[in-house]
Amino acid sequence: MSAYQYTQNGYFLSTDKTLLQIAIIHRFLADKSYWAKDVPKNIVEKSINGSLCFGIYWKDQQVAFARVISDFATFAYLCDVFVLEEHRGKGLSKWLMEKIMQHPDLQQLRRFTLGTKDAHELYRKFGFREPDNACNNMEIRIADIYTKMKQENAE
Repeated sequence: MSAYQYTQNGYFLSTDKTLLQIAIIHRFLADKSYWAKDVPKNIVEKSINGSLCFGIYWKDQQVAFARVISDFATFAYLCDVFVLEEHRGKGLSKWLMEKIMQHPDLQQLRRFTLGTKDAHELYRKFGFREPDNACNNMEIRIADIYTKMKQENAE
């Protein structure tokens, strides 16, 4: 899969995984996200290896991230989307979503899903909505798995 690159207002967006700054991604997910609190670094690395990743950079620092898990034919799941606090309010989340939705390998999917607690309005702008038949969806979810792992390892 080819890497895609774009620039806007001094920012650089790329799908090149070699540019990803794992320490920044891990720190945000483990310390600041509600969905991956305490996630171990090796889990972040493994998740990146199995995903199509998008990074936004300001100068030499990564300031935003998102990843998509997909078979690139029928289904995709968008996750781990964030913009570092000091770079918010500059339209980066919209630009990131625009490029994700335009990515050539993510076109004509039957289903594109995500989970969010607080960014519904952003995702609605790109066509996402609550499922018609939410009762048809099922999941296995282990709440706070990484925090529990961290506590068990500390004992």
